[in-house]
Amino acid sequence: MTVEIDGETLTIEDVVQVARHRQKVGIPQQTREKISRSREIIEKALQENRTVYGVNTGFGDLASISIGKEDLAKLQVNLIRSHAAGVGPLFNHDVVRGMMLLRANALAKGFSGVREKVVDTLVDMLNESVVPVVPQQGSVGSSGDLAPLAHMALVLMGEGDAFYDGELLAGKDAMERAEIEPISLGAKEGVALINGTQPMTAVGALTIHDSLQLIKDAMIAASMSLEALRGTRAAFDERIHLIRPHEGQKTVASSMLAILQDSEINQSHAECGKVQDAYSLRCIPQVLGASLDSMRYVRSVIEVELNSATDNPLVFPKEGDVLSGGNFHGQPVALVMDFLGIALSEVANIAERRVNRLVNPDLSGLPAFLTTEGGLESGLMIAQYTAAALVSENKTLAHPASVDSIPTSADQEDHVSMGTIAARKAMQILENVRNVIAVEYLCAAQGITLLEPMKPSSALESALGVIRDVVPPLEEDRIIAKDIHEVRELMDSGTIIAEVEEVTGKLLK
Repeated sequence: MTVEIDGETLTIEDVVQVARHRQKVGIPQQTREKISRSREIIEKALQENRTVYGVNTGFGDLASISIGKEDLAKLQVNLIRSHAAGVGPLFNHDVVRGMMLLRANALAKGFSGVREKVVDTLVDMLNESVVPVVPQQGSVGSSGDLAPLAHMALVLMGEGDAFYDGELLAGKDAMERAEIEPISLGAKEGVALINGTQPMTAVGALTIHDSLQLIKDAMIAASMSLEALRGTRAAFDERIHLIRPHEGQKTVASSMLAILQDSEINQSHAECGKVQDAYSLRCIPQVLGASLDSMRYVRSVIEVELNSATDNPLVFPKEGDVLSGGNFHGQPVALVMDFLGIALSEVANIAERRVNRLVNPDLSGLPAFLTTEGGLESGLMIAQYTAAALVSENKTLAHPASVDSIPTSADQEDHVSMGTIAARKAMQILENVRNVIAVEYLCAAQGITLLEPMKPSSALESALGVIRDVVPPLEEDRIIAKDIHEVRELMDSGTIIAEVEEVTGKLLK
């Protein structure tokens, strides 16, 4: 099945399919007509000798300088070369493929004034798996993600560097092997390729997709901890959540009740006299639910940005106008990616507190550090340290990038979003949170094992079985990093979620 780009209907799931699973991309005929109509406006403006920013002027603070007709193509090439100033680690291939798809989709919307060939070349690169080398650092998030997109655009011109069949090559060689003809940029096309929010939005789309998946793992791991700690189900009673009806809170409470139903462990302490649990157990719906609601809002903003025209100037074929504006400004994405980082951090904060309860015998009623040979064996003591370190790192990373701004281009661009930094930080926070949840899975599974022969709920028995297929019970000290890695792989593949949903039905309805 081909993902058709038209500038209007691209979804986050489409981005994931193209970026990670190499789904083919196509351009509908009616979209080609939109692209052509917008290009005609640029050609007409040039014929009429109209002054148009970025077409026959300099850029940024150099916008007052007119460029002669003989230098219009060189202006665009110079723009790409000079703006390819990124540094630092490279974006992963899925992020680069995502930004290529999003840039092609934005150009296909028909407000950018480029030739069809420009969009076709981006699509050909996606379909033939030519992946430009794009450094992560160097964008302030306005005027668009200039440096990352310039590194991407270099390869369209047969310059820069790219991966092809897993091999790092000069851009020209990668294009030659893929049998793609590099393009010679025409008027307006360089600025149209780099003036946009696609790198931060690609990171955002992939990160929010994975975050919504992670919430399911977080609920299952929390349910396992509640089971291992012999917590009460009372706090998940529907009546509590109907009188504070935040959607996320209601969803988490009902999902966890489905995960926890029919448990021998729960029945064993039905008359224990405990009235209520600690907040990290009792308030799971309120905390995870608030993060879930936040994530759903983030998703809605990213979905709008996926199908937006974000370059400058913009071409309006119906009226024949070319207008300069600020759609390249990354503020909408910057704010929600900071928001996402905070929401994700809270998922880990409360999970680590449950891990602490599991390993502390004064709080858990289980053997110290979840080993039966405390003293000789350290058990899962240091797994909690790892979770604590990651949670603490997230507290630093969650400081919002979007509250900062540094003027650029001789103060012409005097407020910027830092959206790419916000997106990159959210992506790193997500990685840390995944590892914290993996630690919780590991500790909660060991806690449930120590309660045998009593059995957990059917859903959690399925989850425990999947974990035990790759991580045996901890009977003597071993390298815990390997266990965490094995659980992470189960999470990344969605295996634990799939097993639980076989019992409960789909979580997060």
